[in-house]
Amino acid sequence: MDLIQSIIIAIVEGLTEFLPISSTGHMIITERLLGVESNEFTRLFTVAIQLGAILAVVVLYFKKFMAFKDWKFYAKLLVAVIPALAFGKLFADKIDALLESPLTVAITMLLGGIVLLFIDNAFKNPSIEEEPKITYSKALMIGLWQCIAMIPGVSRSAASIIGGMQQKLTRKLAAEFSFFLAVPTMAAATGYKLLKGYKTFTGEHITLLAVGNIVAFIVALLAIKFFIGYLQKHGFRIFGWYRIIAGIILLVLLYTGYLK
Repeated sequence: MDLIQSIIIAIVEGLTEFLPISSTGHMIITERLLGVESNEFTRLFTVAIQLGAILAVVVLYFKKFMAFKDWKFYAKLLVAVIPALAFGKLFADKIDALLESPLTVAITMLLGGIVLLFIDNAFKNPSIEEEPKITYSKALMIGLWQCIAMIPGVSRSAASIIGGMQQKLTRKLAAEFSFFLAVPTMAAATGYKLLKGYKTFTGEHITLLAVGNIVAFIVALLAIKFFIGYLQKHGFRIFGWYRIIAGIILLVLLYTGYLK
C-alpha cells in the first residue's frame, strides 16, 4: 500500500462509515480494485482507519460527549458496546478471515439492500425522540443488532440504526445513537488491532495510518451532516437500491474474474 492508495481508501471510509452501505465492504473492494496486497498491515489499516471517521462524531457532538454530568449517557454506551466486545473477542479469527472475502461483501451488499427497501415501512410510529428516554435494555438491544455488522458488507451504521428503530427510536435519534455507539465500538476495535500489531510497524506504516485517519476524519465530517439531513427527509430507500446495484456489479466482476 502506498500513500495515494491509503488516501483513496480513507476517502472511501470517510464517505461510507456513517452511511448504511458498509464502510468495511467498500474498503475491501477498493483495496482489491487498487491492487493492494492483502497482509497483516492492510487488514489492520481497514480497521484502524475508522478511528479518524469516528472522531468526527466527537467533534460534531462535542457538547454531548463532554457533558460529564450526564453519566447515564456514557453508561448506556457502555451497555450497548458490551455485545460487540464479547462477540469480537470470541470470533476475532473468523472475522479476520471474512475480511479476505469479496464474495461475502457482494452477497451481503445485495441482501442488505433488499432489507433497506422495506425498513421505512417496517418500523412506523416511533415513540422515542430524545436520548434520555433510551433505557438500558433498549441500548443493549441496539448493541446486539450492531454485532450483525461483524460480517463484512453488513453496515454497522445500518444494523444499529435499524436496531434503534426496532426499539421505537425516531430515524434521527436512531442515527445519532448509532454515531455515538460507533465511538467506543471502533475505538475498542482499533485499540485491539493496534496493540496486536504495533511492534511490526515501520515509519511508512505510521505515515499511512496518520494520513489516512486525517483524511477519513475530514471527509466523515461532511458525510455525517449530509446523512442526518437526508435520512430525516427521504429514508433508506436510495441506499437500498445502491446496495443492490453494487452487489450485482460485484457478483458480475467476481464471476468474470475481473475481481478476485
